Amino acid sequence: MIVSQSSSKTNLNNSLDNLIQFEEKYNGIEGKTGSYQFRVLVYSANIIRVHITANEKFDEQSYAVIAKPEFEDFNLEDATNHLILKTSAINLKIDKHPVRFSFYDKHGNIINEDETFGTSWIGEQVTTYKKLQNGERFIGLGEKTGPLDRRGHGYQHWNTDSFAYDPESDPLYCSTPFYMGLHNKLAYGIFLDNSHKSHFNFGASNDRFSSFSADSGDMNYYFIYHDSVDEIIQSYTYLTGRMSVPPMWSIGYQQCRYSYYPDKEALTVAQTFRDKDIPADVIVFDIHYMEDYKIFTWDKVKFANPEKMIAQLRELGFHIVVMCDPGIKIEKGYEAYEDGKENDVFLKYPDGSYYSGAVWPGWCHFPDFTNPKTRVWWGDKLKGYVEMGVHGFWNDMNEIATWGQMMPELIEFDFEGSKGTTRKGRNLYGMQMAKSTFEGAKHHLNGKRPFNLTRAGFSGVQRYSAVWTGDNVANDEHMLVGVRLVNSMGLTGIAFAGYDVGGFVGNSSEHLFARWVQLGAFSPFFRGHSMINSRDSEPWAYGEEVEEISRNYIRLRYKLMPYIYSAFFEAAKTGTPIARSLAIDYSHDDMIYDERYHNQYMFGKNILVAPVESTKHLTKVYLPEGDWYEFFTDQHYHGKQEIIAECPIERLPLFVKASSIIPISPQASYNTTNLGDTLEFHIYAGKKAAIYTYYEDDGDSYEYEEGNYYKRTIQYDPKDSSIKISKVEGAFNSRFKNIKVCLHGFELAPISIDGKVIATETYDYQFVLPISNFDPIYTEPNTKLVVKDLKVLSIENSNDEVVIKW
Repeated sequence: MIVSQSSSKTNLNNSLDNLIQFEEKYNGIEGKTGSYQFRVLVYSANIIRVHITANEKFDEQSYAVIAKPEFEDFNLEDATNHLILKTSAINLKIDKHPVRFSFYDKHGNIINEDETFGTSWIGEQVTTYKKLQNGERFIGLGEKTGPLDRRGHGYQHWNTDSFAYDPESDPLYCSTPFYMGLHNKLAYGIFLDNSHKSHFNFGASNDRFSSFSADSGDMNYYFIYHDSVDEIIQSYTYLTGRMSVPPMWSIGYQQCRYSYYPDKEALTVAQTFRDKDIPADVIVFDIHYMEDYKIFTWDKVKFANPEKMIAQLRELGFHIVVMCDPGIKIEKGYEAYEDGKENDVFLKYPDGSYYSGAVWPGWCHFPDFTNPKTRVWWGDKLKGYVEMGVHGFWNDMNEIATWGQMMPELIEFDFEGSKGTTRKGRNLYGMQMAKSTFEGAKHHLNGKRPFNLTRAGFSGVQRYSAVWTGDNVANDEHMLVGVRLVNSMGLTGIAFAGYDVGGFVGNSSEHLFARWVQLGAFSPFFRGHSMINSRDSEPWAYGEEVEEISRNYIRLRYKLMPYIYSAFFEAAKTGTPIARSLAIDYSHDDMIYDERYHNQYMFGKNILVAPVESTKHLTKVYLPEGDWYEFFTDQHYHGKQEIIAECPIERLPLFVKASSIIPISPQASYNTTNLGDTLEFHIYAGKKAAIYTYYEDDGDSYEYEEGNYYKRTIQYDPKDSSIKISKVEGAFNSRFKNIKVCLHGFELAPISIDGKVIATETYDYQFVLPISNFDPIYTEPNTKLVVKDLKVLSIENSNDEVVIKW
């Protein structure tokens, strides 16, 4: 029951009232109530936008959404007490007295519906209340701590510099106000496109409703409905955009420290990777490469000749990534400061004076990245780095982080000329900085792909940057929290995400570092990083045992590079993440939400990773529906069961889904340009047919957008007892000369390739280097983890179709 307009309580909580009039538009409807107006726009059969305002005009500005409402295939029915807007997927019922929104599927099943309070205002704050459905779970929201299932919890979106954050801390650095609800075998998504501080309550401290609110601005949300979570993510990234294919070197191993200096130390670290035969692609420079922490400068003593150092690193096969902080030091004669004033690019107070905040260089001004001329100005400043040979940039401290953590809310942002304050701009600052860096670097690289990394962001940041989880802590709990953070970011469109391997704050133990490297090898972004005044944290810094384990798993990462790169191509094409929460493929399996198993995830389509603490030698693993193979031994398991897995410090529990197809480069060497000339397709016997898309390009340019790529599908059909490798699509010549098809778990009759019967060879196949034995409980000394009785078929890598039958 809505409180009467004459009630004194109305002044405390005003809700959307009765419909007075409405008008059908070509892509939706617009309506008015007594005090408010709303708009419903159809973006596709599966996406409907609900936009409600208490103002005279709708706020149309969005940095997140790039799609347009051009869909017209819907019907509108006008009944006495409600309107019904129908697409081929969704029926939206709009009650008239008062206006409330309820979403149904085509069979009349309720997907999501307003609670009695509907959309309400408490002062400027606007909230939409939704009925809690029976058994409803909630997933997503991006960089949020806590469990996979967010039911019973509440969260805020307000980008915050959270140094050494607690495993339950909220908010953190990056805001993506998008979540998915799951109940009764149904799934939907809701994206709140409002950059003010927002609040999400999933039945925390109440058993009546979930809700989402913003401290000011319009209620503007997108409702997405599909049969699967994966499809919902694809629609969400249709709205907010997808990453482009990153440079291949950026998904290799990156080594960072706060900080490597002088130049000789950076060169020594790079040479040690080569001397110890540990693959790596990137050396990262933190703030000490700058002169007095001033962006766009190099320390003249520690880095007397940066061009020469960068050239030497490139000769060793390394790319360089440099830190970019937004604070411009207030210092007479400092070029960026003087030029910034001349071009008037800094954030201002209402009286027109520049805002000053203290951070690493001292008192600073900050570029206003919501101003298009500022974005161009910033991008032009990157030219000097690019000319030196820098192809990677790291956007840090961009929440905005300042000492004291109390940036005034009256600061004015340009917002493309429409003006707004910190309240609207803070959550967008990091994303707009990332946009400026990405576009500027891309421009100066003249056809080469930049790598761009950011700490802060908002929905849509995936178009411009990878994201990492900030200043984590060296302990087992943080290691596992990082896994959930990355998986959750994948649920909200950020496919290229990762954490600081080994922990940034504090000192990792030997076994903790080893376990973290194993997990990092199965993270989209793979970087080792540690803080100043902590112990050295390179793979060889923890003794011979950890060095060998690290070498093995980093090398395994490089052997899997064809698989990983193909997963990045899929993410760029569809938005489906590389690290995939089990909630994507097994959404309605209760066991995956059990806190014993909610850290597990799929890496790409086919490899299940079971994260485990560094102190464990045995762990429980839950295998979802289907059949599974242990990665290192091919031991077969049936799914829908819990198993006990051995996890001595040299072995991370990994499993491969039956019917999987996994490409591997067994000759992978010291960086991503050295993957050898043989490509293996590892195919695992299963009951279901499978299709896998393998993808290559030059790994460095944008020529793939013009057709210079190599793509082929591999089809496995157990009923037809065949494997078909399609003809090549695209103009790129594969880097591999030979293909080997490696069959796991097959019971085979004589095998033919394109009709010709061939002999098959059976032998032990070694997935990784010898695993040193430091714990004889599980293995004999100096044994190897091998796959037994593997059948391998060699084929010349031609552009023609190949058919294998047995």
